[in-house]
Amino acid sequence: MDKRSKFILIIFAVVLVSIIVTEIVRPKPINWRPSYTSESKIPFGCYVLYNELPELFPNSKSEKVVQSVYDFMIQRDTTIKSNYLLINNNIQLDKQETNKLLDYVSKGNNVFIAATSISYFLNDTLNIGLDYEYSLKEDSVSVMLTHKSFANKQFEFSRGASKTYFSSVDSNNTTILGRVKFAKSNTIAGTNKEIITAPNFIKTNFGKGSFFIHTTPEAYSNYYLLKGNKDYITQTFSYLNHNTLYWDDYKKSGRVVIDSPMRFVLNQTALKWVYYLTMVGLILFVIFKAKREQRIIPVIKPLENSSVEFARTVGTLYHQNKDYTNLIQKKLNYFLAELRNRYYIDTSTLNEKTIHQLAAKSGKSIEEIKKLIEFILYLKNKSSHSEQDTIELTKKITAFKK
Repeated sequence: MDKRSKFILIIFAVVLVSIIVTEIVRPKPINWRPSYTSESKIPFGCYVLYNELPELFPNSKSEKVVQSVYDFMIQRDTTIKSNYLLINNNIQLDKQETNKLLDYVSKGNNVFIAATSISYFLNDTLNIGLDYEYSLKEDSVSVMLTHKSFANKQFEFSRGASKTYFSSVDSNNTTILGRVKFAKSNTIAGTNKEIITAPNFIKTNFGKGSFFIHTTPEAYSNYYLLKGNKDYITQTFSYLNHNTLYWDDYKKSGRVVIDSPMRFVLNQTALKWVYYLTMVGLILFVIFKAKREQRIIPVIKPLENSSVEFARTVGTLYHQNKDYTNLIQKKLNYFLAELRNRYYIDTSTLNEKTIHQLAAKSGKSIEEIKKLIEFILYLKNKSSHSEQDTIELTKKITAFKK
């Protein structure tokens, strides 16, 4: 690698490291999205409020609800009178949930709702209507309570507060507990403004219990509680008169929802534990099975007998060149060397003594050995050999070795 390439790589690495370090050390932007969950510490979460409940309700027992309104209502202890808190930017209840909630209140319990939007079924049953003022520019909102003990106090909300209010209520069953005041723009430019004061906190009786509905849920968020809004929260909660408090942590914008195909399994306690135990069992099985399993034995190919192949190759070479004399000399040298090594006889001179020794040690007849030796001597004395000589010698040697 040349110097120029190294320099470019170094510059690239420095830039990459700088980007990573910058991303790590730079402060994270504030998340202003509505959440309202008990675990959320962002500005519009409810971590502070949930942890302040023991102080706000010192003589009450609070319990977090992490299931739907319908599921909770069919499982709760109906002999206990309680308060049910629903705080979110948007409370949507289906018909079954609405009926369960209405039945819950009609039996002498209280429901406290803080939301800018409420489902149609509940609004229609309670005969209330909601409206809001929308503006491009974010303006401050003031809220106040109508009770004579709090009549002289106003609380300001400068950021993120909605301008939602009640446009209509059932006057026979409803008491206005608080109002909201804000500036309404009469022109697009916003130069002409009208101060609007409208109900934003009501109590609606239903059966033996009551609905307390507040249209400014931002007041119960971390952001405004940490800015000294605790007195307002205490005053709005002072209307709740039961010692048991249920905090709904299910109808929340910031609730973590499992979107995977395993959602149903993980939402059912029994199925969830079966799934977890199965996964743990499979992992343990793989770990211990892998330890006990013998490693695969590699297949080792046997060594090829190259001697036969070599002999065949050499024979083919001699056959192609038709050098029979050279071939016969080599065959005689190999054959005589084999006789010396196997039968321990002297083959330097082939005579009668050699014939008798070889016949005695090989078990062949003297006549057969004599013909073989005479043919060998014949070939040795011959200056030129033919293909027929090679074939005849091969036959005799083969017959001797049988």
